[in-house]
Amino acid sequence: MSVKLDKSFPHAPPGWTPDVALKTARAENLTPGEAHWEVVRALQEYFARHTEDPMIHQRELHDALEERFHHKGGMRYLYSIFPRGPVAQGCRLAGLQAPAGSVDKGFGSVV
Repeated sequence: MSVKLDKSFPHAPPGWTPDVALKTARAENLTPGEAHWEVVRALQEYFARHTEDPMIHQRELHDALEERFHHKGGMRYLYSIFPRGPVAQGCRLAGLQAPAGSVDKGFGSVV
């Protein structure tokens, strides 16, 4: 499966491509679908809008994702598609540096 980098990812970081994300996903035993790409776009947009803050904070990003995906079930939904953590695993797929503390699986976990 190949994803086009046209205007689907307007906030992608330099050097990031969907094909790189696909390789990362495969290494993490994920088969990304549209739900994953929606989270990747949301993360890339969040980071692009917060460029003035050199240190994105885990809690703020967690809350932003909860709010953005609340209509689908919030963090419970996000953990269902990113079992290793929507922030940490999502950032890896999005080509972004995850905030400090986001690798703690227990942080905000609903599983």
